[in-house]
Amino acid sequence: MPLTSPGTASGRTVTILGSTGSVGGSTLDVISRHPGKYRVYALTAASNAAKLAEQCRLYQPRFAVLAESSAAEWLEAEIRDCCPETRVLSGQTGLCQVSSDEDVDTVMAAIVGAAGLEPTLAAVKAGKRVLLANKEALVMSGDLFMEEVARSSATLLPIDSEHNAIFQCLPEYFAVGEADRAGIHKILLTGSGGPFLNRPLDSFEQITPEEACAHPNWDMGRKISVDSATMMNKGLELIEACRLFGVDVDRIELVVHPQSVVHSMVSYTDGSVLAQMGNPDMRTPIAHALAWPERIDAGVAPLDLTDMAALEFVQPDLQRFPCLKLAYQALEQGGTAPAIINAANEVAVAAFLEGDIGFTRIPELISAALNSMPWQAADTLDAVIEADRQARARVRDLIEACRKPAARSAHV
Repeated sequence: MPLTSPGTASGRTVTILGSTGSVGGSTLDVISRHPGKYRVYALTAASNAAKLAEQCRLYQPRFAVLAESSAAEWLEAEIRDCCPETRVLSGQTGLCQVSSDEDVDTVMAAIVGAAGLEPTLAAVKAGKRVLLANKEALVMSGDLFMEEVARSSATLLPIDSEHNAIFQCLPEYFAVGEADRAGIHKILLTGSGGPFLNRPLDSFEQITPEEACAHPNWDMGRKISVDSATMMNKGLELIEACRLFGVDVDRIELVVHPQSVVHSMVSYTDGSVLAQMGNPDMRTPIAHALAWPERIDAGVAPLDLTDMAALEFVQPDLQRFPCLKLAYQALEQGGTAPAIINAANEVAVAAFLEGDIGFTRIPELISAALNSMPWQAADTLDAVIEADRQARARVRDLIEACRKPAARSAHV
């Protein structure tokens, strides 16, 4: 089953799930550079109603969707005069509707975290061209997701810069699960190492949210920035790559590349290594997927190789980045384990950003959830969603248990 099938970029109607986030904003920037080529069909956001209202005024979508009904009511009143043709919806029902409507042909799946699973699957089931920026959907549902892609003949194009780079380095005839036929020796998945690649380990407990969100190369949202700092993003991308390309984990090598210029590579059995390179800007993979198999201007400056002093590649340090080790463990366990680590990570990162836990507690909480929950087969969507729910509850309980002794001592 090919990962994708060719199409034409002319006159595409696009739903952007998560339009107020960094990937959503970059998608709108690329679309704005090509008037007449793309039409914005629907824009969605979790809670940023004010920014969504601004986007509605600019792009006049047919639908706008917010997670909460109260925020949707505010948005409806706010844009009534300036966007008379825009209908406002709310909740998962609204997200799934604008992902699967027959008038939509392309869906940018850019909702961060598990919240994007159901609308992304709805787009796949409807046979859409799905631009997958929401790695968590595939990490959680694994084989279920890819089986649905095959069943519906949806076109799946990866947006994560690393997976998009791998896709660009694969032969046109590549089919999922046929690495041997394509002569693939290994997939080399690169990662920057984040802001703490060289920071002393004994200072990790003092890391602040502001420091963790200050990525040296990429402009990303706060949650993804923390995932980069812990390298959990690379762990999730490892799982995603196994699913997307149908390869075993021993065929993927993680490589730390601090300059973020080589976005990933494919090593072939004849000794060749193909690399995709470019400036660290998400508009490049977004433009590639929007126009594929054509190429369009992304607004990104060309890479100047003469301006680079050196390109470094080193093996990741699992002691420095224990979240990577947990991702390998989840892959080995299989079943609902990837959904568990994803859910536990989301809750732990949110608690860190709120100042409720320290940076080093993130992998500790993920490990506690993974090792305390029983193995289950991920053979139904309900099983995946239930594992996600239980893992979140488990980590919240652990965080609360740590709070209570501190609260008691404060009153002594």
